[in-house]
Amino acid sequence: MQNLLTQWIDMATANRVLAEALSRGGDFAEIYAERVESVRIPMEENKIQSAEIRQSLGAGIRVLHGEKQGYAYTDDLSLEKLLEAALVSAHIAHGGKSAAPVSVTLGQAPDFYPVRVSPNDVSVRDKVALVQRANAAAYEYDDRVRQVSSTLLHTEKEIFVANSDGVYITDSQPMLRFQVGVLAVEESDSQMGYYGGGGRNGMEWFESNSPECIACESARQALVQIGAEEAPAGAMPVIIDNAWGGVWLHEAVGHGLEGDFNRKKTSIYTDRVGEKVASELCTVVDDATVTNARGSLNIDDEGTPGQSKTLIENGRLTGYMQDRLNAQLMNAARTGSGRRQSYQHIPLPRMTNTFLANGNHHPDEIVSSVPRGFYAKYFSGGQVDISNGNYVFNVTEGYLIENGKITRPVKGATLIGNGPNDLTKVSMIGNNLKLDPGIGMCGKDGQSVPVGVGMPMILISEMTVGGTSMR
Repeated sequence: MQNLLTQWIDMATANRVLAEALSRGGDFAEIYAERVESVRIPMEENKIQSAEIRQSLGAGIRVLHGEKQGYAYTDDLSLEKLLEAALVSAHIAHGGKSAAPVSVTLGQAPDFYPVRVSPNDVSVRDKVALVQRANAAAYEYDDRVRQVSSTLLHTEKEIFVANSDGVYITDSQPMLRFQVGVLAVEESDSQMGYYGGGGRNGMEWFESNSPECIACESARQALVQIGAEEAPAGAMPVIIDNAWGGVWLHEAVGHGLEGDFNRKKTSIYTDRVGEKVASELCTVVDDATVTNARGSLNIDDEGTPGQSKTLIENGRLTGYMQDRLNAQLMNAARTGSGRRQSYQHIPLPRMTNTFLANGNHHPDEIVSSVPRGFYAKYFSGGQVDISNGNYVFNVTEGYLIENGKITRPVKGATLIGNGPNDLTKVSMIGNNLKLDPGIGMCGKDGQSVPVGVGMPMILISEMTVGGTSMR
């Protein structure tokens, strides 16, 4: 199916706009355009008040000259407005000799997210039925469930990239997300649970992920916290579970491996390629090619094909995630990591699907090796200082480990540590690598993009747990 953006910006138009962008000098020029349509169907208080359909269309023109970036955008894809935006960008990043861009030629993107059943081919009635099923299942799970919210969101996004190197390429990026939130109450104790999933899928995702299962897991998370003890405080062994536990890796380590922080020398990992930065058990990968995963990309937002890149191998730092600008300034190769929230934003080096590679230990073996410790199953938000790697994470579901067994649930726990330091303390890695179910978003410099995270179960020999129980 033809990308509709090429009807507005054909090859002749692209060549003319790129020539205008470089008319005052500059090293490189680029056109990025996108068309987005999203449908959101929420259900709260047993009612669907309304459904939302949102559409957007626009393009941004970028000119690079050394470290300077000129950027201007428009929501009007007429030739006149594109040329105006190109001229604004040219004035911002002018310099050097004016050079004609290479004439564009059509490129072909890979396909890492095939869709069998497009959401656009499913009736609104059938979509509403999915959120109704989740709502009913959550209330039926336990009579302590008092409030339920369930939401189906699907997005169809078309992007287009043309640049002065001759690139002219498009991609169609589907996204599906289904999420359920539950409030459970017992006397004066109220707790929330959230669960969901999705990815770059079609409606076939529901064939193996029923609304009932999503709702019941959300309710379980809320209920397990009711009556839970206060979390212990102090240094102890910590086990982080697989899948969503990868958000710890994403925040505590991943951001520090993005190219811009290292070019500006604000990351703890700056100038450390080749050095040992983690336990030799640790291999960290960022992979945009995982089939149908939330963070996968056929091409990034600069037109570079999605790639799988090893960032840390057997404990040694092998490289950084790079977009065009930072790769050029660092004399490094682009890694397909240039991402932006929308046509109104410049691209930045960002993660896609970031995970810790499999180890050799069975999860039961890891748990049984800990006489006393803490088990973190799910996280919510946290804070990380990129310059030194210090972080604090909130644990939404955690348990005590006693005599080699996961026992009582605890609440109010935080994990306090230092990413690079804690990677050196990883003493066991499970053989149960799994990506999160597909709900992650990552924020940076005011831009949010969808990402995947993952890991096997890991044991960190010692970490500080923040809690209120001192026993």
